[in-house]
Amino acid sequence: MVNGTKKILSSRRKFILSMARTTGLAVLGGLTWSAYVSEVKSSPLILRPPGALAEKDFLSACIKCGLCVEACPYNTLKLAKPGDDKPIGTPYFIPRDIPCYMCADIPCVPICPTKALDEKLVQDEKNKMNIKKIDMGVATVDENSCIAFWGIQCDACYRACPLLGEAITVEYTKNERTGKHAFLKPIVHADVCTGCGLCEKACVTEKAAIFVLPRKVALGKAGDHYIKGWDKKDENRLKDAKSNKNRTGINKKSALDSLNSSMEDLY
Repeated sequence: MVNGTKKILSSRRKFILSMARTTGLAVLGGLTWSAYVSEVKSSPLILRPPGALAEKDFLSACIKCGLCVEACPYNTLKLAKPGDDKPIGTPYFIPRDIPCYMCADIPCVPICPTKALDEKLVQDEKNKMNIKKIDMGVATVDENSCIAFWGIQCDACYRACPLLGEAITVEYTKNERTGKHAFLKPIVHADVCTGCGLCEKACVTEKAAIFVLPRKVALGKAGDHYIKGWDKKDENRLKDAKSNKNRTGINKKSALDSLNSSMEDLY
């Protein structure tokens, strides 16, 4: 009986250990999968290479081959690793570390085998590569930490911009505090800015006071119901527009009677 009991206990131990291992692997797999899913979703601020499709389409098309990363001569592009809080294996860049140096031939784009980086998005009307067509994001200035807005003369971001005098201009205004100095305020022109991040890299403050964000994050939207009356192209949107008029009857009561009526409704 003793030997039989030992065999039973040994079988139970093996069963318990097997169950523990299986449970452990299941938990580990669940944690790994949840971490992966989290990283897939947590990318609203990620900056993609030139010519990238809209994020949803880009993630569907990108096969994570890394060819664009290899093609970049400045080591700007990186492939996301586990823990980066970005879709694993996809290319991105951090301007404060290494910005995009706006190569004239944009080598990272044509090498893409799936068109996740689309040449058409960086070509001009003559189907030639044009760095002005690049749209990776847009630079945003934090006026509270930008020393130029304090009155300290600094034009580092302006000088670093590859589209000098176009994407960033300097606005000169009088410094009322001193009465004899001028502010040199950097102004970003979102319709020209490519989001290369050279301005962010050049910023002299401890944490960059000018930084690149994806265009959808950085910019607001006025809405289609607002029209620029001075812009003929924008005003053309009114051609087929229809208007609806809502008429409200005029209250003929005196202000005092209206107030008393409102107070009566409360009780």
